[in-house]
Amino acid sequence: MRAVIQRVRHGSVTVSDRVIGEIGPGILVFLGIHPADGDAEIDWMVDKIANLRIFEDDSGTMNLSLFDLDKEMLIVSQFTLYADCRKGRRPGFSAAASPDIAEPLFRRFIEKVEKSGIRAAFGQFGAMMDVQLVNDGPVTLLLDSDKTF
Repeated sequence: MRAVIQRVRHGSVTVSDRVIGEIGPGILVFLGIHPADGDAEIDWMVDKIANLRIFEDDSGTMNLSLFDLDKEMLIVSQFTLYADCRKGRRPGFSAAASPDIAEPLFRRFIEKVEKSGIRAAFGQFGAMMDVQLVNDGPVTLLLDSDKTF
């Protein structure tokens, strides 16, 4: 499981000219799912993201997490995080989970985030989405549950 995490002042997802998910200050998560991912990867990723100390304390040090500040999370499915661009000019996506595998895992990821107490909004799996965000910092991190990454 891969995630690109962006600290944001605001984020939203629009599908067919309708805003379907929106947050204020918090974290935007672009989530990529691998065919071998399961509950262990979901648990690891949710815990890691929710507890990342990427918000500044009073001294300006990144020392606070989503939980510390009661911030929100916007979650967007992003199979292109598993693109292989090493050969040719067109990315290959064979390392990304197929929709029948990825969608249930995406739903479980959202459920796990919500059960943790974090206010969450999310995009629509498989839809063409317009994602808007205002970076805070900017702070952008790449996480990968694969220990060999």
